[in-house]
Amino acid sequence: MKKILSLFVLAAAFSSCQDDVSFNSPAVQGYKDREVWQAESYTATVGSNNALTVVATRGYETLTLRTTNSTAGDYTLGGDASNTATFLFNADGVVQEYTTTDADASGRVSVSADPKETDLSKGYITGTFRFQALDASGNELSFTSGHFYKLPVTRVP
Repeated sequence: MKKILSLFVLAAAFSSCQDDVSFNSPAVQGYKDREVWQAESYTATVGSNNALTVVATRGYETLTLRTTNSTAGDYTLGGDASNTATFLFNADGVVQEYTTTDADASGRVSVSADPKETDLSKGYITGTFRFQALDASGNELSFTSGHFYKLPVTRVP
């Protein structure tokens, strides 16, 4: 009897275990200065000139990625590149803005060519990003292993 009861308890314990796995789709996330950063809200827009703008926010922080085109490929950030990344912190009168427009800044935004991940005709886009940006005082901020995944795209005139 003890063996049957033990077997029953063991079976009940294993049957109640489950994996709570949640996937963020769509999502914008990465490592900001080696800490996980995940957006609470985001938008992706493509203008009439086909330029892409991704804006992601978390609390008082706003990340903006701009590329001159929304087609699949790599877009270089830094210096006088037309593609930019900006990170803005704005809370209680404290404003810190980091940008890749400085000559010492660098980075890349890559738009995925996989039609399962990026299909502008169906209204979604996926890509990766990484960058080092500077503020007006020369302080550095870095984003690594950044991803934007299946963001809904809005076309603007």
